[in-house]
Amino acid sequence: MLDRIVLALTLWLLWIVRQIISIKPGSYMLLSADALQPLLARIGRLRAHAVYLKASDRCPAYRDFQKAEGYVKRAGWKLSDLPVMTKENYVKKFGIEERCYDGRIPATGVVIDESSGSSGVPNNWVRSAEERQDVKHILQLNYQIIYRDEGCILLNCFALGPWATGMNVSMSLVDVGILKSIGPDQKKLENTLELFGPGYRYLVFGYPPFIKQFVDSTRLDLDKYRLDLIVGGEGISEGLRSHLLKCFQTVISSYGASDLEINIGVETELTIGLRRLCNQNRELSERLFGRETPPMIFQYNALDYVIETNEAGELLFTIGRQTSSAPKIRYNLRDLGGVITHRELSQKLAESSINIGELCVRQSSFPILYVFGRGDLTVPFYGAKVYPTDIEDIVSGDPILVKQINSFQLISYEDEHLNRRLKIHLETVKDFQGELLSVDRLRDLFFAGLCDCNQDFREVTKMFDRSVVEIEVHAYETGPFHGRDIRVKNKYIG
Repeated sequence: MLDRIVLALTLWLLWIVRQIISIKPGSYMLLSADALQPLLARIGRLRAHAVYLKASDRCPAYRDFQKAEGYVKRAGWKLSDLPVMTKENYVKKFGIEERCYDGRIPATGVVIDESSGSSGVPNNWVRSAEERQDVKHILQLNYQIIYRDEGCILLNCFALGPWATGMNVSMSLVDVGILKSIGPDQKKLENTLELFGPGYRYLVFGYPPFIKQFVDSTRLDLDKYRLDLIVGGEGISEGLRSHLLKCFQTVISSYGASDLEINIGVETELTIGLRRLCNQNRELSERLFGRETPPMIFQYNALDYVIETNEAGELLFTIGRQTSSAPKIRYNLRDLGGVITHRELSQKLAESSINIGELCVRQSSFPILYVFGRGDLTVPFYGAKVYPTDIEDIVSGDPILVKQINSFQLISYEDEHLNRRLKIHLETVKDFQGELLSVDRLRDLFFAGLCDCNQDFREVTKMFDRSVVEIEVHAYETGPFHGRDIRVKNKYIG
């Protein structure tokens, strides 16, 4: 009991210091000093311990979860000993009230976000007023640090309604600029730019494919406007970044998830410079990240998030914020990646005769988070996630296709024009002798089926037509099904 009191008092005092430091962007940047990073990481783990204690005492789902996973408390608490949360073993297993502290949703100040589940059934995430205020404050600080508080017009083109990113961006940034929530609607975006004219600086938020589509097809002369861009929902290639930089002064990606929260990590001048360098030097990417193709690279604050990597290379997130409505402790998003401290990165670059200070003039020493993409079988597409079970439902629900199709594979890729496309590879059954529907009819069938079973996909179809979906049919064990290319998301029907 005494240990808990000491921990609570320590964290309370540290919280007071944090609030004072975070009043202004200049003082907040003091936290990014290299000498402070080991201390911030240590405090972050103390906060994680406090969240664990609170969850064990007051969260019914977490107590039952520990029992179900066979966790036994040991002397000398270690975060790495705790069971790993996933959507399957925690979110789907326990009700929304059970996952909240004290087994109930707070009566006031709560916002509930929504994201689509693998079967098309929405998952809902409870955000308390205090939790949203913390996220809002950090978002505002990041905005003011990057854009120098110039009073931009903020144009939110993320999907609105209950979807986490769009709603939270609007709520968080309304106090720091002139905000207009547009949604992924190109005509409204063009009308807004025309209405206010080129005299303002604009900060646009949106999914990369939607912004690419806007840039390529807009009737406006974007050279007249001062535009900056923040993207999210999925990664971007350096080729697409370069293409967008023809119209935008800056292109920055933010990392987050509706399961956790938005803006866990953000691209900085350092990480963008590093990724571009690795894109040119694949051997360096291999030495730093274990793969020739460089991942998305972000920086994050270890005071708020403890990020681990399991044996499969998947990222595990613990949010150290006790003001959350529901604990997230070692939560596995199925994203592949890792973390490295700024100091470790500097040393590794030095081994390759590269001075980290030459990558950019202005840089912080916050730790590095790198993300390769989803480790599960979902495919990101225009901010939505296409699940193998969606395709399986479409095939299984058709009395003809179910007899003709043995398996399928999904891939989301950029074509030679940097347009995002979704390809569905279909493998016929062994010794198939019949005749399939035409490719056009198959595309129509799958497009309609995805709109029917996946609400996020249905929402983002405002940004494209069915021509972005491609169908390719292969005989049994041929094409991508021969050797099973691991770059293609794969799911068998069995």
